[in-house]
Amino acid sequence: MAAAGSHPRPNGAGEGSGVGFADVVIVAAGSSRRMGGLDKLLTPVAGRPLLAWTIDAVASSPAVGRLVLVTVPGRVGEWRAAEWLPARVDAVVPGGVSRQASVANGVRWLAEADPDGADRPVLVHDGARPLVAASLVTAVAEAAMAYGAAIPVLPVAETLKRVGDGMVLETVDRAMLAVAQTPQGARRGLLLDAWATFPPDGQREFTDEAALLEACRIPVHALPGDPANLKVTLPDDLRRVEHALAPGAARVGFGHDSHPFGPGTPLRLGGIEIVGAPALAGHSDGDVLLHAVADALLGAAGQGDLGRLFPSDARTPRGVASAELLREVVVRLAAAGLRPSTVDVVVIGARPKLGARLDEMRAVIARLLAVDVAAVNVKASSGNLAGDEGAGRSISARAVATLRGAA
Repeated sequence: MAAAGSHPRPNGAGEGSGVGFADVVIVAAGSSRRMGGLDKLLTPVAGRPLLAWTIDAVASSPAVGRLVLVTVPGRVGEWRAAEWLPARVDAVVPGGVSRQASVANGVRWLAEADPDGADRPVLVHDGARPLVAASLVTAVAEAAMAYGAAIPVLPVAETLKRVGDGMVLETVDRAMLAVAQTPQGARRGLLLDAWATFPPDGQREFTDEAALLEACRIPVHALPGDPANLKVTLPDDLRRVEHALAPGAARVGFGHDSHPFGPGTPLRLGGIEIVGAPALAGHSDGDVLLHAVADALLGAAGQGDLGRLFPSDARTPRGVASAELLREVVVRLAAAGLRPSTVDVVVIGARPKLGARLDEMRAVIARLLAVDVAAVNVKASSGNLAGDEGAGRSISARAVATLRGAA
């Protein structure tokens, strides 16, 4: 049952749509006071609201399960119905009078949706940090699971001075100082216990979750942050984010897949059939080459991976052609204002020999991605291999893909 005042997403994008071991609360209930009248979260950046980029960036981590967005009460219905809101959001929840009250509303929604999940990590992330890397989200989730609570921090690079009345009073030793980032993570039960001691609507206000936990003498693990994880605070910050996400800037992703040989024939690889070679086992047709390309494209777009979009269960037809899955990935990229630019993929396996068929694979991939065949490179590695590939028991593929903004 949803928390009072919350707005679950429509069927197909609602509770539990993620498969990760950690949940996320994205805080988007601020006033953007330092933005000169701009609503920074809805400001278009590379063709989409900044907040949409933030949501996609966080959701691209495989650690993420449920994802809750907290906004000001008057916007809940508007944002829930907004076309720009990624389907990955499970609920839009009204915020409170302070940041900590807003975070608490999001966490309490999670507690009602999953009453037995007190040990699940909850990550709290600022809606104004659209450049967060999936790897950082995953690292914080893993650290929160291992230590109970964790935050990413950056070392202080500049010399610090204590100043009063326009005069330098002393130089501050920066060796023990760090700059905190988000997402900040903690097991849900620890946060709820901390709010029992310091109510989120009480007189004492904490600037972040780590400060709350510190006040309760709950240890918080620090892990390396990411200098690129910029928080948009001033108008100039928007220009920096625009540059990072600009349609003209290439975005790079990596993909990998591996399948063992199974019963039956033919082998489907790179979108073509190789008669006489055994098929690869899998829920789909097992085309590792197309799977690796799809994962590379999704990674470049910050949209998770192929297994998330097409789980190996009843939701995905058994034996589905991987070409159909790749076409759907391209459609999703286009909806996000992105298009494939280049692809480089290598197939790894001792059998069968593929040299004579690589150009056919290039042509199929180029057609599926709607790019010139010159933008696609397919190569094979079949000699001096170790493991299952070298023994002829499986085939794997690795791909690198770049994306650009749609013209």
